[in-house]
Amino acid sequence: MGLLSLFFGASVSVEEAADQFGRREAFALDVRERREWKAGRIVGSKHIPSGSLAVRTAELDANRRYIAVCRSGARSSRAASQLRKEGFDVVNLKGGMLAWRRAKLPLEPRGGRVI
Repeated sequence: MGLLSLFFGASVSVEEAADQFGRREAFALDVRERREWKAGRIVGSKHIPSGSLAVRTAELDANRRYIAVCRSGARSSRAASQLRKEGFDVVNLKGGMLAWRRAKLPLEPRGGRVI
C-alpha cells in the first residue's frame, strides 16, 4: 500500500470489487445502518454498522481482505481507514452502493434497493 493510500485511503471500483467477491479474494463489509442494509445489500455481505465497529472488530477475520461498503463511499472510507489502523486488510468501495446499483450488479434480497 502506497503512502497516498495510507493518507487518503485505498479504494476499488465496483468492477474490481465484484471480481474479488466472485473469486472469494475479498468479502463485503457493509457499514450502513440496519434499515439500509435490510433494503438491499451485496450478496453475502457482513453487516457491522460504522458506529459499532470499535466494539465488534472481533467478528472480523484478520486473515481476510474486506471491501468496506456504504451508500456513497464516505462512511465506508472512514471505516476502512479505522480498520487499517488496527491492522486489517480493508479497502473502500468507490462510489458505494449507489455505484454498485448503477452498474446493475446483484443485490439481496431479490428486488432489493439502495436507500
